[in-house]
Amino acid sequence: MSFLGFLLLGLIAGAIAKLILPGKQGGGWFVTLLLGVVGALLGGWLGSLILNRPLTEFWDLGTWLLAIGGSIIVLLIYGLIAGRGQKARS
Repeated sequence: MSFLGFLLLGLIAGAIAKLILPGKQGGGWFVTLLLGVVGALLGGWLGSLILNRPLTEFWDLGTWLLAIGGSIIVLLIYGLIAGRGQKARS
């Protein structure tokens, strides 16, 4: 998959992960892009490690599911870290 294709996949996967998770997550489109790309990397790494299925094709359903799953994991971790920082300030 090309670099631009991977960025597009990360952006869309991050946006879908934000729609799936309840609650209000901060961050704009740039944070969504970063979380999505990190999540796609995590999903691809876990997929190749556990399922022997790396992110290879842009239009493959498995690629999208791994990227979205990884983005959800990263978004949950981000929410825990960001939420803890807001509680300390109040």
